Amino acid sequence: MNTTPSEWQQRIAGEWIGRPSLFDAEGVWLGFEDIRRSSVFDNGATTYYMDGGLTGGGKLAGRFALGAPFEFGVQDNGGDRVYTGPDFYGSGQPYGGFVDANYYGPGWQVSLNTWNQTIGDTQVYSSVLYQGPAMIGVFNGLYTRDPALAEQRVDTETRCGAVTFTVPTKDESVYAGDLELWTADQIDIGKTRMRLSIEPLDLLTAEHHLSMSGVIESDSRITIRRDGARSFHEGPDVYGNGLAYGRANFVRLHQSDGRRLTGREFMMNAEPGMGSGSTMAVVYELFDHNRLAVVMHGVLERE
Repeated sequence: MNTTPSEWQQRIAGEWIGRPSLFDAEGVWLGFEDIRRSSVFDNGATTYYMDGGLTGGGKLAGRFALGAPFEFGVQDNGGDRVYTGPDFYGSGQPYGGFVDANYYGPGWQVSLNTWNQTIGDTQVYSSVLYQGPAMIGVFNGLYTRDPALAEQRVDTETRCGAVTFTVPTKDESVYAGDLELWTADQIDIGKTRMRLSIEPLDLLTAEHHLSMSGVIESDSRITIRRDGARSFHEGPDVYGNGLAYGRANFVRLHQSDGRRLTGREFMMNAEPGMGSGSTMAVVYELFDHNRLAVVMHGVLERE
């Protein structure tokens, strides 16, 4: 029996309050899920609690309606968190302040891939929901565990949850920041500096220059075309596509050397209106010849 909570358990201690939005598979906003959740370590055992309910939800409303709060056990050895039911079964692995979890919820009858990035007292959260291989929807939003900021957080999620991820479409812009790097077996290997410069070509197309310096060195030029919530990376150095679910843009990208990236780019301070935000939380999983090699995460600020 563990007598002390794991590093990840200590990092996420407390009650987290948020109002993540629900989107359908095409990125159409459907409603909110008011949630209070906590992972509690007590006498060597960890239990996860979730309480709340759905507002709206469209065609998915009935699927996510339940008559009781969630509760499930967690076997936590630091490197692995195994969800032992009864309300969720699966596992997750932390990479510093980020956890990637895959599990199944019998009540919701969906498989979930949850990415949770903890930045101080803020969590950048998303759960992608699957029926077999088919993605049926996404929950995402920001949480706080600061009780003094809870009401403000819920108000912000209510106002901004449906805002679609965009970057500046007329002005040249640069986003930059340091990313933590973790190997596939969860070893901290340092940091890399990411710098993304954006040169709009028209209202829907832009030339992106993405560079990394530090533990990982790379330099890529990419023409990105946006069509509503969808985006297309059309070379010459990176090919792939993306789909935005509100402020969270999910991408799958390929390079000619066999490496690929799956990622989430979350514009944390996007607001309704004809503009984009200035603070982008990013997570990328880098696969080297189809094997997970490095997990990268951090925050990019507009310079």
